[in-house]
Order: sequence, then C-alpha cells, then structure tokens
Amino acid sequence: MSADSNTFESVKAAVLSAHKSTTSEEKISFYNRWAENYEQDVAVLDYRAPSLAAECISSHFSSAREAALVLDVACGTGLVAKHMKKLGFEHFVGVDGSEVMLGKARQSGLYQDLKQCMLGKEPLPVQGGRFDVVVIVGALSVGNVPISTTRDLCNATKPGGFICMTTRSNQENSEYKAALDSELRKMEEEELWTCLEVTKVKDWERAVSEKEDGYISGVVYLYKKL
Repeated sequence: MSADSNTFESVKAAVLSAHKSTTSEEKISFYNRWAENYEQDVAVLDYRAPSLAAECISSHFSSAREAALVLDVACGTGLVAKHMKKLGFEHFVGVDGSEVMLGKARQSGLYQDLKQCMLGKEPLPVQGGRFDVVVIVGALSVGNVPISTTRDLCNATKPGGFICMTTRSNQENSEYKAALDSELRKMEEEELWTCLEVTKVKDWERAVSEKEDGYISGVVYLYKKL
C-alpha cells in the first residue's frame, strides 16, 4: 500500500469516526482533536468547497471588497477567509463551536474578531443586519448544523448583502439536502432573499463513506438579501 493511500485511509478513518459522534459535545470534542491536522487532512480529500464558495461570492460581488465585512460561520481554521483574502476581501468575523479551531483561525491573522458559538443551540453572537457577506461552508449537513440556521444567516446580513452556503449532495446527505432546499425556497417565497446562483459540483471531495467510491458531489448556493 502506497504512502498516499495510507494517508487517505487515515483521514477517512478520522472522518468516519466523527460520523459516530451523536451529541454536540462529542462533535466539538472531535473538532478540537482534529484542528491540528485539519488543513492537511482536507487537502488529502481534495476538499474544494472553500475555494468554490469564495469564487462564487467573488463573481457576484461588485462593491469595494476591501471595505466589505464578511461573517464566516463555522469558520474552522480559516480556509474560506484565506481564499476570500486572495480575492480582495479583508475584513472577517469568524464563528465556530470549537475553541481549538478558533485558535488556529486566530493564528492566521485574517480575522478581526472570533466568537465561539454552538450553532443551532445558541443565537449567532453578532449584530443583525451588519454584514455585506455571510458564508457557511461544510457545516450544513446531516449531523452537524440544523437547517434553521439559514434564518440566522439571513438575519445577520445587510439588505442587499450576500449569503453563500454549501452542502454535499451524496447519498448520505440526500434527506438533509432535500429539507434544506425546501427551506431555502420557503425563505424566497417569504421574500427574505432571492436566489442568484445554485452551482452543482460533481467532484466536491473524495468519498469517505463505505457505500461510495471516487468523489462525491456538492452544491454552492448564493442568495441576496431583500
């Protein structure tokens, strides 16, 4: 077995162990342990969601990027902010449930403020209607953040601001994605926001489920708050 497959197998085992965590506390404990190797491990998985989300936002954002305030929800170690920084964004507030992940994000020097919050159990610890861009990458999936969080994201955004979200569209996440899509449409019907783009991505990341091989697919959503 090659070193590469050993590396992938070890990452796969780590991710599958997280799926066995059922309580919020167990999830946070897992991410606290994973923080040290997180960026190297998701690189092994060819995890593209942070760059895809950043590029999606960039393609629609026409205002002065250096003045825009970005809320990075479930920010982890700061992968999304790193990609957005390359595209001209400079001001970031990060929120995450894991204190160790937040420590890594703090070391990046990208964030002006970082706050710990158990998404779905606590309200977002930010002022409503303040942010030009709100982004959540990776956390909207089965067993992680409840779908109701989408309303918190919308509430945090300025009128005319952008909300970017991602989710996986593989078999394991199919029921969650269907419920998410339904909620996003309902919020559009309520005239809270309008959909600008839904991008389906075939090669989202390498599959880790025992039921799937190769790459799984995913989706990037971009909405504009009304």
